[in-house]
Amino acid sequence: MSTESATGYDEATVERLRADAAVIIARYPEPRSALLPLLHLVQSEDAYVSPAGIEFCADVLILSKAEVSAVATFYSQYKRHPNGEYTVGVCTNTLCAVMGGDAILEVLESELGVHAGQTTGDGMITLEHIECNAACDYAPVVMVNWEFFDNQTPSSATELVNSLRAGVPVAPTRGGPP
Repeated sequence: MSTESATGYDEATVERLRADAAVIIARYPEPRSALLPLLHLVQSEDAYVSPAGIEFCADVLILSKAEVSAVATFYSQYKRHPNGEYTVGVCTNTLCAVMGGDAILEVLESELGVHAGQTTGDGMITLEHIECNAACDYAPVVMVNWEFFDNQTPSSATELVNSLRAGVPVAPTRGGPP
């Protein structure tokens, strides 16, 4: 007898996720309004929004998998494939690009040996280009796991990723540590 549910998660995981989902859904007047936090929930389970996560959300909210996938693919914070331990995003929107964002991305691609959207062979870093971090006054901006590193240069961004790869703690320029 299999302990795997129809969603692809084992029964214990489904039970735990359903309990967490019930608390989340109870916060909203319409259950489907809980979709975004439920996507965060399943992403925290798998480190990305997996097919099992899509199916789970669809099941508990009585939506189609296509409806859930449409939302998950619209927002950049939902990852559709496994990411590295660190997601390094470089803003390449107009102001950040003019201020050096494009140069930072180019240097990091060379330094890491990957292109934007790829993960290093050691699984440590997924490099992304981000359209806008809404932090134009601190351009160019690099994010590590959604924490801001402002006023970056190609050399400071290289130091940042080398510190991450070496296991050296890094502190964002705003807020607490990632």
